[in-house]
Amino acid sequence: MTALHGLSGAAERARELRDAGASGVFTFEGPHDVFAPLTLASTVGGLDLMTNVAIAFPRNPIHLAHQAVDHQILTEGRFTLGLGTQIRTQIEKRFGADFDRPVERMVELVGALRAIFATWQTGERLDFRGEFYRHTLMTPTFTPRDNPYGPPPIYVGALGPRLTKATAQHADGLLVMPFGNKKFLHEVTMAAVDKGLAAAGRTRADLAVVPEIIVSVASDANDDHRATRQLLAFYGSTPAYRPVLDIHGWGDLQPELNALSKQGKWAEMGSLIDDEVLHTIAACGTPTEIADHVRDRVAGISDRICIYQPGPIETDSLAQIVDALHT
Repeated sequence: MTALHGLSGAAERARELRDAGASGVFTFEGPHDVFAPLTLASTVGGLDLMTNVAIAFPRNPIHLAHQAVDHQILTEGRFTLGLGTQIRTQIEKRFGADFDRPVERMVELVGALRAIFATWQTGERLDFRGEFYRHTLMTPTFTPRDNPYGPPPIYVGALGPRLTKATAQHADGLLVMPFGNKKFLHEVTMAAVDKGLAAAGRTRADLAVVPEIIVSVASDANDDHRATRQLLAFYGSTPAYRPVLDIHGWGDLQPELNALSKQGKWAEMGSLIDDEVLHTIAACGTPTEIADHVRDRVAGISDRICIYQPGPIETDSLAQIVDALHT
């Protein structure tokens, strides 16, 4: 799967990506609503669609359930609801919502969604009473009746070990955050996954693990991967992502980037991402080199990935990457 950027021409862009070999497209919370481009892209057949991710806590489970089922209907059963927590500062200061105890809140939200979906599918009474969410009324007027595809799967984006473990216990899939590396994925993420699966009596076959990998295709205009360095600097400035740097001994980079971000020196931040950091976290180079990086990173974990660039990927480049992954 690959990212679908923006609203303008979303359906046409989705069709181009499908024809270039993408099995699906995903959206993220940026300058546009996370669902709107997928609504437009749902007119393109043969594509899986996914939010990667919809920020969960500012949204009510009923709103999320309606949006998810609507897109499940539009895509004829090819929609995945991907949820994320974001970080405290964004949730409290940008969205004006509550963030306390995010792991427990996310687990309960997934449970609320499952209860709502079950009521819509079976007609059983809605009676979900939790600490954060309470849903005890559902009348026929507000019940979708044109969904023969069943409820969509619920994936959760996670980085820290507690949320990763909880995701493995309760969700249908784990969306591995794009700011990552092979060592962190295999030694930290999957260790937490195995703990969560064991606690729930599940196996790896019961959980989809979908790594998202930042890619940067080399070209005459992109030989220094400047935009990708800027993207990594943005992610790296966030304290929550420091463990990804720590595992390679680069933890001191995080407060440096954070300090620059607070000064508004966004342009200078990218210069702190040297080649070693760049090529460890992002898959950079020719399409063949990118495919080699991806295969090495996810070997034994997943046969499905999400690829993500700072901006829209050229369709020819995507087609070459897909071809290289299949060889």
